[in-house]
Amino acid sequence: MQEKGTISVNTENIFPIIKKFLYSDHEIFLRELVSNAVDASQKIKRLAALGEFNGELGELKVKVSFNKEAKTITVSDNGIGLTAEEIKKYINQVAFSGATEFVEKYKGQSDGKDIIGKFGLGFYSAFMVAEKVRLVTRSYQEEAEAAQWICDGSTEFSIEPAVRKERGTDIILHIAPDSEEFLDKWRLRGILEKYGKFLPIPVEFEEEVINTTDPIWAKSPTDLKEEDYQHFYRELYPMAGEPLFWIHLNVDYPFELTGILYFPKVTSNLELYKNKIQLYSRQVFITDEVKDIVPEFMMLLHGVIDSPDIPLNVSRSFLQSDGNVKKINTYITKKVADKLQELFKNDRPAYEQKWESLGLFAKYGFMSDDKFYEKAKDFTLLKNTEGKFFTLDEYREHVQASQTDKNNEVIFLYTSDAEKQNVYLQSARKKGYDVLLLNDGLIDHHFISALESKLPHTRLKRVDADTVEKLVDTGVQAESVLSEADASRLKEIFEKVLDNKSLVITVESLPTDEMPVVITLPEFIRRMKDMAQGQGMAAMMGGMPLSLNVAINGNHVLSQKILAAEEAQQTQLVHQVYDLALLSQNMLAGESLARFIARSVALVN
Repeated sequence: MQEKGTISVNTENIFPIIKKFLYSDHEIFLRELVSNAVDASQKIKRLAALGEFNGELGELKVKVSFNKEAKTITVSDNGIGLTAEEIKKYINQVAFSGATEFVEKYKGQSDGKDIIGKFGLGFYSAFMVAEKVRLVTRSYQEEAEAAQWICDGSTEFSIEPAVRKERGTDIILHIAPDSEEFLDKWRLRGILEKYGKFLPIPVEFEEEVINTTDPIWAKSPTDLKEEDYQHFYRELYPMAGEPLFWIHLNVDYPFELTGILYFPKVTSNLELYKNKIQLYSRQVFITDEVKDIVPEFMMLLHGVIDSPDIPLNVSRSFLQSDGNVKKINTYITKKVADKLQELFKNDRPAYEQKWESLGLFAKYGFMSDDKFYEKAKDFTLLKNTEGKFFTLDEYREHVQASQTDKNNEVIFLYTSDAEKQNVYLQSARKKGYDVLLLNDGLIDHHFISALESKLPHTRLKRVDADTVEKLVDTGVQAESVLSEADASRLKEIFEKVLDNKSLVITVESLPTDEMPVVITLPEFIRRMKDMAQGQGMAAMMGGMPLSLNVAINGNHVLSQKILAAEEAQQTQLVHQVYDLALLSQNMLAGESLARFIARSVALVN
């Protein structure tokens, strides 16, 4: 006997609302229906384990099929099944009070694809693509009769007896004209592989099982070998190289979380490495956008996180304040920091070899996450231009004696390009200074500022930020071979010949083997320039004249020669030594470089 009724929901038609919210994510219907079928299969398995079902389990599996001519997609399982009464209870009563509340609560959110499952709408996602849905089911319970439920997308439905010999459920979707794209085997297979690749019950499509039911993150680490982790990484990222190492996450209190996080070999293009962590909920793929679940600096990691305790249907602000998400975030941060600390302590040479990739990650976390910093300060390394590695404390001890200035601040000198800044690097070495190599343009100019803010009584200066005598200003001035009058006259000659108001010209007592003229750009000005470039304001900075410091080496033999020369020769020599200084800073080009070459040829003839 056929029974008719109205779906219990406070609106004339909920289905257009579902479509409205999930318009761009219609493919989610298959994830929801297959997940429900998997749940039904696991429930019968559980009942059998508890002794509440004594029949034959058979081969539990979910089957997805389609008929292009009939325009149908069918999802079948041999799971727990439903009685007619259970259909009324679970299918006809949508689990929220009304469409108005639904619309108001989730208006403007982009993550509509995750709303359905949390509000009892998983089954109803079928109406995103179907104009009619038919459900044929038979409960596992003895003497239960098969039942059929039909709905055409309105709130009206019918239930009547059906013919089905075995327990389980078939959901037959009659696809709407605007969703016929899903009547394609490659489209369906792609969706199944995306969302169901690791479902715990076999999913069959076109007579082939498309999933791995026991992914390694669901296993105990003691049951796995190194090659298992490497094989899984290649399965996830076929085009990637070998990972450096990995972390197996496994916790069941105070939240559930499993997963494997891999450290990839990172090169300069960070965008290639972001959004590589896949989020699952009980082995169902949810998303690869996990920036509100893991700390931002960990977005460079690859792998899988699986947790049923992460809310999937709410706004970013809610996620950021959710208690479980905060605990998971803290747990992952601790596990990653502990792993790096363990690697550093157990095999420092191997850790140093991997620092090129690890450094970017560790520095990023060092700067952006206080909890991570507390541990990272002990395994963050600095590398000098001789290729030696130091911890922060080791390096401070290494340079403290020779690089402490008159204000009792330890000066860490560094180069961002050892080739281009070689003249200045050699000057620093001649003074016995050690120089760090901080040449990662993606992160090091931020890292430098972070070091200064976190390390007490420490300043960082690039080797070309000042003359070698002032890089570490001890307050002791070298003797000058020039009288005050000669020094003043030398400065006037340079100011007249160069005729450039943006230059700050001084005469200094530098070693005789230093350059006759040294051009420097103060540290804070260059940092402002770097910051502007990083924030896309390079054009604005480019319009501002750079105030260069021009230090004339009063102790150099050419200073004496310039003072003694005729005016014409003075002009020629001033231009020559100034251009040499520009050349050492890679600032000589175009016509200026051509004039310098011609002048150099004339001087040697």
